[in-house]
Amino acid sequence: MHDDLLTRERIRPRRSRVNPAVRRLTAETSVRAADLVLPVFVRENIAEPVPIASLPGVVQHSLHSVRKAAVEAAEAGVAGIMLFGIPDDQRKDDIGSAATDPDGILTAAIRAVIDEVGDGLVVMSDLCLDEFTSHGHCGVLDVAGRVDNDATLLRYAEMAALHAEAGVHMVGLSGMMDNQVSAVRDALDSAGSPDVSILAYAAKYSSALYGPFREAVNSSLQGDRRTYQMDYANAVEARREILSDIAQGADVVMVKPASLYLDIVRQAADLADVPVAAYQVSGEYAMIEAAAQRGWIDRESAIRESLTCIRRAGADIVFTYWAMAAASGPSSHTGR
Repeated sequence: MHDDLLTRERIRPRRSRVNPAVRRLTAETSVRAADLVLPVFVRENIAEPVPIASLPGVVQHSLHSVRKAAVEAAEAGVAGIMLFGIPDDQRKDDIGSAATDPDGILTAAIRAVIDEVGDGLVVMSDLCLDEFTSHGHCGVLDVAGRVDNDATLLRYAEMAALHAEAGVHMVGLSGMMDNQVSAVRDALDSAGSPDVSILAYAAKYSSALYGPFREAVNSSLQGDRRTYQMDYANAVEARREILSDIAQGADVVMVKPASLYLDIVRQAADLADVPVAAYQVSGEYAMIEAAAQRGWIDRESAIRESLTCIRRAGADIVFTYWAMAAASGPSSHTGR
């Protein structure tokens, strides 16, 4: 009885929460600038940044302003920048030919950012066709209007070689085509670019949380992407996708979205012998910003909590539109 009393008196977990300094010392999870990647939109033929209504604080950059954004990200210690190109609507067609224009907006953005920051930042490109196609799908359509997987791989291979020539460090394969990693790896190696890394969107779900992104890229999407993006009801399937992409040569695997899929992030972290990324998508950002604007939640606390929880689930890298805010703002979790 006496021993039981001593044990009860000595076990007091609240001692590790007594003040901010102790909480910082005993925190299990950290969010550092070096864990974060900033997604950036670059739009053709604009002179000044254009605000995105559904993503407060996020803009469509010009080729000039993206240079400044890249420098600021590098100076803040952010790990990388993911570039999304937005062509003029009249340049969109069925096969997304503007995506493989050597002077197109995405390749021009890659060159501009590389010219500005060099190796001071991991420069990544979105290797997908959805911004460039008139129908808004991530691939080429067959005569029945379905996405043709293998015809799309040929377009991805062409894009990869072009991005590598422009100087990109890492290509982000977001289209969810079967065997896209091996097709792009072969293309990069054949083009003499074996050092360009592949970020595979291994478990990308068909989600309602992509709405603001579609505004951000002026999407022309007709229908939905459920035939190639994953069904949100499925978790076991993610294991197959992740292991397949790693076997094909992926250097990093991605789970997207992040916050509603923390179980998948954890699964990826347990499976993968490569770094695991998670994308805190536009809808996640927009919901917190909208609630904060109405005074329903504390914005800064919600940002820190959301990022910390994604990292706690097992993500080594977090793609977030708050990368700059998180890198420069106060943090209650510095890790140990």
